[in-house]
Amino acid sequence: MSSLRSDICEWLGATDSEEDSESLINECISICQMYNLTAKDLQYKWEALSYGKAQTILRFTRESASDVKAQIQREMQAKNASSVSKSAATGFVRGKFANSAKFVGVNAKGLAGPLKAAAQPPKALFGGMASVPVKLEQDFDGPIASSSRVTFVGQKEARQNRAYRYMYETLGERSDTLDAQLDGFGELVLKHYRDIHQLGHPGVFSEESCVVVGRIVLDAEASGSGIKLNDQSLILESSRSHGDGLRVPLQLASDLKIRGGSRGLGGVGLFPGAVVALKGRNGGGGYFIASEILAIPPMPASPAPPSNVAASFDMCIACGPFTPDANLDYKPWRTLISNLKTSKPAVVLLLGPFVDATHAHIQNGMVDETPSDIFKHQFIAPLRDFLSQSPTSTVLLVPSVNDIISDHAVFPQCELDDEFRGDPRIRLLPNPARFSLNEISFAVCSVDVLYHLRKEEYFRRGQEVDSIVCEPEAASDPMSNLSRYVLQQRSFYPIFPVPLDVAHEVNLDVSHSAELRVAESPEDPGPDVMVLPSRLKHFSKVVDNSVVVNPSYLTKGTYATLSYSGQGTGFPKDRISADIARLS
Repeated sequence: MSSLRSDICEWLGATDSEEDSESLINECISICQMYNLTAKDLQYKWEALSYGKAQTILRFTRESASDVKAQIQREMQAKNASSVSKSAATGFVRGKFANSAKFVGVNAKGLAGPLKAAAQPPKALFGGMASVPVKLEQDFDGPIASSSRVTFVGQKEARQNRAYRYMYETLGERSDTLDAQLDGFGELVLKHYRDIHQLGHPGVFSEESCVVVGRIVLDAEASGSGIKLNDQSLILESSRSHGDGLRVPLQLASDLKIRGGSRGLGGVGLFPGAVVALKGRNGGGGYFIASEILAIPPMPASPAPPSNVAASFDMCIACGPFTPDANLDYKPWRTLISNLKTSKPAVVLLLGPFVDATHAHIQNGMVDETPSDIFKHQFIAPLRDFLSQSPTSTVLLVPSVNDIISDHAVFPQCELDDEFRGDPRIRLLPNPARFSLNEISFAVCSVDVLYHLRKEEYFRRGQEVDSIVCEPEAASDPMSNLSRYVLQQRSFYPIFPVPLDVAHEVNLDVSHSAELRVAESPEDPGPDVMVLPSRLKHFSKVVDNSVVVNPSYLTKGTYATLSYSGQGTGFPKDRISADIARLS
C-alpha cells in the first residue's frame, strides 16, 4: 500500500492544493486496487486515453480519473462479451441467439476468433454456393401467384399456445395428463364394446372377471437393466378414477385371446406406455391375470371426398438430415432442389433437422456462418428460386428437436420463428403437425417414433376372437404393425417413459401431450396420410385407413413422392399413390 502510494505521488507530482492532492491520490489508489493495476499501468492508460488531445500539458485531475475508470470498464465489458462469444464453440446457441454476429468458429487447431456477421460481403462457401443476403418475408417483392393449386388448412391454435414455457413441468401436471389419457381411452372402450357397462379395478380381489383399462409399465426390478418388455416384466398402471392410480403386476394367460382386432394380425404389440383394455381378474395372488386383450378400437376412415379433378395434386416429401456427417456442403439437398425445379410439385413437405445441432461441424464450431444464416442460404434462397419457377407451389417446413435454429428444443415443438419464412408461400408448421390439402388430411412428425417402437415392442400372440374383417386383408408386416400402434394409440409418441438411450432424440414434455394427438379427439377419423420418417427401411403402405409413408433420410438418397387423384368415388386411401424415389 505504501509502495503504491509512493509511486502514484511520484507520478502525479505536487499540486496547488494539498487537500486536492490527497483526494486525487486516494482516488488513484482506489482505481488501482479495484482493477488490479500498478501506478505505471494507470499512467499508461491515461496517456493512451489522452493521446492526440490538443493539450500542451497533460494534467491528471479528478475528471481524468473518472475518464480512465470509465475506459477500464468499457474494456472489461468488451472482454466479457468476447468470452461469451467464444463459449459458443463448446456450448452452441439455439434459436434466435443463433443469429449472433459473435458466433465463433473453431478449426482443428482451436479458436479462430469471431466470425463476420451476415451483413459482411458474400463469399463462396459450402461446396461453391454463394453466401448472399436473404430477404425476409416483410421485404418480399417477388412474383406471387394469385391462387395456389392446393387449399391449405392448418391447426387453429395460435403459435403462442404451442410456444409454451418448458422445464416448468410439475409432477402434478404429469400425473393429471397421464390420468386424463387413461380415462379418455376408458370412455372409448365403453362406447365401442357395447356389452361392457363399466370398468373394473385391477387391484380389487374378485372371483369374477372384469374389464380394466390401464397403461403397460416395465417392471425394472424384474427385468434388470437393458432388458425389453416380456411376460415376466409386465405391470399395469391404472388411473386414479378407475384404479386409485395403483400399479399391479400383470400376467397374460397361456391361452390368451385377442378380441376385436383386425383378422390376420395373430397377436397384439405391447410396449411401455401402451394403453390396453384387458379382461381378467385379480384372484388375490397379488397380480391381475388377463385372459383376453380387447383391441383398442381403430380410428374410423374419413368420409370419401366428392369427385373433383381440380382437387388433384402432387407432392414431394423429404426428411433431414440434408447433409452428410462428414461435411456441410448439403449436396443431397442441392440435388433434390434441382429435381424439384424440373418436376414442379404442387406441395413440397420438408422435415428437419435442417441445421443439425448434433452435426460434428456445428458442435465444434467448424462453420463460416451463424446457424440462422446457414439455414437462410442453404434452404430459403434455393426454395425461393424454386418458387419463382413454380409460383403456384407451396412449401411446408416442419422442424426437428435437433434443429439448432429452433429455440423450442422439446417435443411437442412449436414452429420456427417467422424470420425463417422468407416467402409467403413457405408455411412454418409445428412438430408434430396436422393439416389438410384439398380436404386430404395429413399427420406429420419428425421424431423417429417407428425406431423407438421397434426397440421397445413385445409382440404377444394369441387366439383371434370376433376379429374385424378387413378388405383388403390387413397388412401384418412389422412396419405396418409399428404404424398401427401410432394410429391405435392416437398419439405421435405413445411410449412412456422415453427409453433412456434415445431420450435425447425426443425431450418429451408430458404435460403438453395433447399436442401429440393424431386427431383432435379419439373418435375422429384417422389421417388420410401419415408421414413418419425413420432410420428404418423406407416404405409406403396402406395401414388400416391411412397411407403411411417413411421417406427415410435424404442423406440415404431417398425421398417420397405422393399424388392424389381428385376424380373418383373411393376413399382417400384409394385415390392416393405414394412411392419412394431415389436421388438421381
